[in-house]
Amino acid sequence: MRIALRLLPGLWLALLVAAPLVLVGIMALSWQAEGVPPYAPPWAGEGINPENLRLLTEDPHYRDALAQSLVTAGGTALLCLLLAAPMGIAIARAGRWREALLGAVLLPFWTGFLIRIGAWIGLLRDEGWINTLLRGLGLTDHPLPLLYSDGAMLLGMVHAYLPFAVLPVFAAATRLDPVLEQAAADLGATPGRAFLTVTLPQLLPSLAAAFLLVFIPAAGEYVIPELLGPPDATLVGRVLFQEFFQNRDWPVAAALAVALLALLILPIILFQRLGQDP
Repeated sequence: MRIALRLLPGLWLALLVAAPLVLVGIMALSWQAEGVPPYAPPWAGEGINPENLRLLTEDPHYRDALAQSLVTAGGTALLCLLLAAPMGIAIARAGRWREALLGAVLLPFWTGFLIRIGAWIGLLRDEGWINTLLRGLGLTDHPLPLLYSDGAMLLGMVHAYLPFAVLPVFAAATRLDPVLEQAAADLGATPGRAFLTVTLPQLLPSLAAAFLLVFIPAAGEYVIPELLGPPDATLVGRVLFQEFFQNRDWPVAAALAVALLALLILPIILFQRLGQDP
C-alpha cells in the first residue's frame, strides 16, 4: 500500500508532465507534412530535423517574440512586486481586518478570467467608462486610445497576476518577529531605517519568489495580449497560436515552446530553491 502511494505521484507527473514534454520535444525535431497531425516524426524515414530549432536563432521574428515576451513578463513581475510588497506587509499587520483584506485580494479568482478581461475592455474602449468620465470632466475632447495598447496589455497582466505576488509576501510578513523592529527603534533607528535594515532583508527571499511566480507564467501569456494588447505586439503566445492553428506548422511551434521552456528553466530552478525550507 505504501509503495502504491509513493508510485501514484510519480505516475501522475509522468503522464501529465513528462509525457507531454517528451511529445513536444519529438515534435520540435519532426518535419512538417500534410495530414493529421501535420508533421512527420523523426522515425518516419527522414530522420531528425534540426532546422526548426535553427530557425529560431536565425529568424528575427521568433527572436523578437522571445525577447519581447521576456521583457513584458519582467515588467509585469516588477510592477506586481512594487504593488505586492506594501500590500502584503499591510495585510499581515492589519489585525482583525487581515482576513477581509486577504479575501479582497483573492476575490478576482472567484470570477471567470475572461469576464475580468471583458470588464477591462468595457472600461478602456473609446466609449467606455474611463473615456466617458474624462470627457464629462472636460479633460479631453476626443476618446483616448486606451484599449489595444501596450499600457492596456500591461494593466491587464498586472491585474491578473498581482495576487500571485501578494500571497508570498503576505505569508512571509506574517512570520516576521515584531520584536526585532521594536529593538531597532529602541536603538534609535527611524521607522524607515528599521524597515530597510531589519524587515526588508527578511523579506528578500519572498520578494524574489513573488517576482518569479509572476514572471514564469507571464512569459507565455496569450489571452491578455490578444484581447488587450496592440495588434503588432509579437509575443510568444501569439506566435505559437499562429504557427499551430493558422500556419499548421506544428514542428516550428513545438520548437518555439521548447525554446521558451529552456529560457525559463533557470527561473524555475531559482523559484524551487527559494521555496525550500532553509
